[in-house]
Amino acid sequence: MVTLVAIDPGHFHAALAQKTMPPGVDGTAYVFAPGGAELDAHLRLVDGFNARAASPTVWREVVYRGDDFLERFRGAAESGAFGEKPVVVLAGKNDRKCDYALAAIEAGCHVLADKPLAISSDSLAKVERMARLAESRALCFADMMTERHSIVSILRRELSSDRDLYGEQEPGSPDDPAVVMSSVHHFCKLVDGTPLRRPAWYYDVSVQGEGIADVTTHLVDQVQWTLFPSACLSSGDAKVVCAATWPTVLSPAEFELSTGVKQRQPLSVESNGAFTWLLRGVCCKVSVEWRFMAERGAGDTHHSLLRGTNAELCVRQGAAEAYRPTLYVRSRRDAGATEAALACAIERLSARWPGVCAVQAGERGLWRIETPEGLDPGHEGHFGEVVKDFLLRIDSGRVRGDELSNMLVKYRTIVEARDLAHETRSSTKGGAACQGAES
Repeated sequence: MVTLVAIDPGHFHAALAQKTMPPGVDGTAYVFAPGGAELDAHLRLVDGFNARAASPTVWREVVYRGDDFLERFRGAAESGAFGEKPVVVLAGKNDRKCDYALAAIEAGCHVLADKPLAISSDSLAKVERMARLAESRALCFADMMTERHSIVSILRRELSSDRDLYGEQEPGSPDDPAVVMSSVHHFCKLVDGTPLRRPAWYYDVSVQGEGIADVTTHLVDQVQWTLFPSACLSSGDAKVVCAATWPTVLSPAEFELSTGVKQRQPLSVESNGAFTWLLRGVCCKVSVEWRFMAERGAGDTHHSLLRGTNAELCVRQGAAEAYRPTLYVRSRRDAGATEAALACAIERLSARWPGVCAVQAGERGLWRIETPEGLDPGHEGHFGEVVKDFLLRIDSGRVRGDELSNMLVKYRTIVEARDLAHETRSSTKGGAACQGAES
């Protein structure tokens, strides 16, 4: 049986790993933490999963509270308290995550960590050391790439691999990247009309990490996973061309609304970032922007563009899409040829994902890919899929060297972009090639 162990869970993503109970997982889960409001919130969420009416879980939480929680974890692991397949789940303060992960791997535990793992050059060195140690000990070590389980991401990847439809990948240029992914996030989110409280440290980039080193983890992963689905990437495959960061300024009233903590002066948070890089000759760009609060009815948004020689694949998530991520196919050749290729692709995809279809989207040569309700479990449900995949990896008894290598390339790219942005920071936000979120 697999045993789940949470160390200092400071983010609700740690609890989402327990939203379901996959087969082969022990119902007794362990938590080691210093105590306080964040631990209490974690336990309330798990209790909520146990108490829900539909498919309740039956977790039994064994909790240790105390400042020596990491030492107590090491002792428990050494004594064999967690059984033969302990999996440490990490989600919380990003500046401590690497130290917890290293302690877990040294104790013989598999590690599944929320992103980001590396927010600086120092933490990148620790991630590289952890990857080598995990591989040498046949332990699985991965970050939670939930976006891989979004049906939109899956279909985009499938269609970009269809040479009849998509053609060959365009290389693009720094002035006109062939792959663009961007996202807009919001610090203050309303749940049932009430602002979701964030801890004050969430706004401290030395703890949370800058935006260019945080949310871009998902975007860079999507680029690598989509363009090179079966490749084992190496450090020489990626080279950052330009990078920029710039702040979001919060008023004292906004900070208090979000955290409940009073603030006398406006707070400048280095939360926005963009960078362009070459990945095996393909020019790619990612960008992230943080605003305080979304407009009514809106939320976080994702936009992307992949340009092939035959067609473009676009994801939009604006008002026209009711703020739901929606995949479009746009022809770059004779529309009839693209339509025929798309029909063949949809026939193949619908055999695996029933109900997937293509609908002409208001103009010739543009189609919207529609998916039925229930095909995607949603953001929270994606965590359960991540856990299932991780458990399958453990059961296989194989450490995926390509997954470890690709994860390291991802974080090296992000940290290189962060460092370059610091070197070239200016009032012009690094120039037009690396500026803006909604490309």
